[in-house]
Amino acid sequence: MRSLLADLFYRNAGAAPDKEAVWCDGRSVTYREMAELVSRYSNLLLSLGAAYGDHIAIPMNNSIESVALFFSAADLGVCVVPLNPSLPPEAVRTAMKAGDVKHIIARRAFFAECEKSGGLDITGFAISLDRDYPGTIPFEKIYEMSAERPDIDYDVNGSESLILTMTSGSTGTPKPIDISQKNKYDRSMAHIRVYGITVDDRILAATPLYHSLAERLVILPLIIGATSVLLPRFTPALWLKCVEEQKPTFTIAVSAQLAQILETLKQPDAPAITSFRSIVSSSALLEASVKYELIDLLKCEFHEMYGASEVSTVTDICFQDSRDKQSSVGKPFDEAQVRILRDESESDFDTDCAPYEVGEIAVKTALQCKGYYKQEAMMKAAMFGDYFRTGDLGYLDEDGYLYFSGRKKELIITGAVNVYPHDIDVVIGRLPEIEECAAFSYPDERLGEVVALAVVEKEEQEINVRALRTYCARNLADFQQPHLIFKLDRLPKNTMGKLQRMAILDYIRTSGIKEC
Repeated sequence: MRSLLADLFYRNAGAAPDKEAVWCDGRSVTYREMAELVSRYSNLLLSLGAAYGDHIAIPMNNSIESVALFFSAADLGVCVVPLNPSLPPEAVRTAMKAGDVKHIIARRAFFAECEKSGGLDITGFAISLDRDYPGTIPFEKIYEMSAERPDIDYDVNGSESLILTMTSGSTGTPKPIDISQKNKYDRSMAHIRVYGITVDDRILAATPLYHSLAERLVILPLIIGATSVLLPRFTPALWLKCVEEQKPTFTIAVSAQLAQILETLKQPDAPAITSFRSIVSSSALLEASVKYELIDLLKCEFHEMYGASEVSTVTDICFQDSRDKQSSVGKPFDEAQVRILRDESESDFDTDCAPYEVGEIAVKTALQCKGYYKQEAMMKAAMFGDYFRTGDLGYLDEDGYLYFSGRKKELIITGAVNVYPHDIDVVIGRLPEIEECAAFSYPDERLGEVVALAVVEKEEQEINVRALRTYCARNLADFQQPHLIFKLDRLPKNTMGKLQRMAILDYIRTSGIKEC
C-alpha cells in the first residue's frame, strides 16, 4: 500500500467512478473527476519541487480543490498546515515558523495583505489560487498537468505527518498538533463504527477546513466511498437551504451552529428537516433548553460528543438511548479510557477522584495525535503517564458516564472555594430574557478573585438587574453569587462560535463597559 488514505480514495474512484464524490457551493464532482483533480494537484506539486516530508501552508477556504489537496498531500507524503485566512499577518508568520512551512498556497488578497507588513519568509513555491500575483505560480497551471496518478520512487507508510493543526489562534505560542495519515484513518474508522456510517451516507461538513472537524468530515466519506457535502460558509439560512436541497444524512455540527439553526427552525416558514438519520453536537456543551428542543424538532438520532484535537472524540451519548443521562457527554469510545485526576496528583497513588467528584479529565486513547510538532517538552508536560491532561474539568458517575464542568483555567477560586462557572451559566441561562451569559473571574484585593457575570439580553427585552440578583440569591449557593454584573452586546467567541471566557474581562475593559 503506497499511501493509506490516497489508496482508499483511488480504489473507491475505480469502483464507482460516476458516483457523486463532493458537492460544494453549487458545484458537484464525481469520483472520476475528483480522482483526476487529485492527480493533477499531485503532479503540480511535484513539478514545483514538493518533496516527501515538506510542509505546505494554506489559508484554508472550503472548496473542492481544498479537499483534493488533502488527498494529494497524503499520496505524496507531504504535510498540510491549514491556517485561518483571517489571522493577522504577524500571527500567520508565527504559525508558519512553528510549522516549518516551506511552501504556501493562498489567495491573491492574502498575499497582498501579508506584503503590507513585510511579506512571507518561505524557501519553496507560492501558488496563487485566484489570478496572478507577483512571485507566485497561478493555480490555473494545474490544468496543464497530467490527470494520471503520479509514480513516486519512495514509500509512504502512513506514519508521516499529514496535517498540523494550530490551536492557539492569533495570540500566544502556537501548538501545532501533529496528525499522521494513520491517525486520521483511525479517527475516521472509529467514527464510522460509532455512528454507523456507510457508503450510502451523504455527510455534511459546515465548519471551516482549517478546523479538524471539517477535515474529518471531508476525508471520512471519500475513504469509504460515500459523498461529502461541504458548505462554503455557515449561516443558519445557508445550512437549511443546503440540507433541503442536498439531503445530507449525517453531520457533526458545533453547538453554536445548532443553537442558531434551532432559532431559524422555529420560524413559521422554516423548511422541514427530514433527511438526517443522525446529527452530532460537538465543540462546546449544548444548553439544556436547546438540546431538548432539537431532540423534539429533528426527529433523528441526536448525539453529543466530547473530545479535543489532541485526542479526537473521547465520549459520545445518543440522547434517545440514554434519557436518564442527558446532562452527561456520554461514555468513552472503545479506543479511549478516561480518568478524573485530583489537582494534587503527582503520582499514581490515590490520584483518581471518586464518582461525582470534580477533577481534571485525562484521556488515554489509541486516537491520540503524534504530539506537538517540535515541542516535545510541551507535550510531555500535558501528559500524566499515558494519559493526556485535557485541561477540562468534569466527573464520572457510577455508570462511567462523563460530565463536563468547564475549563480548568476558567475555574474561579474565591475565598479558597472552587467555583465552576459553567454551573452558574446553566442556572442564569434559564431566564427567558437572557440570550446568553457567562460567569468569569474578576480580580479582588481581599479574596483574590470573585465571581462576575456577563449577560446578553434577548432582542427587545431588558434585564432587570435587581430581579436578576434576587433570582441568583434564590437559585445559587452563597459562594456562586455574582459580585459584579455586566451587560454586553455580545460574548467574545472564537471562529467556531466557542465562548472565550478568559477574554471577557479584557473585552469589558477595552470596551469601557461599566458594572450594572
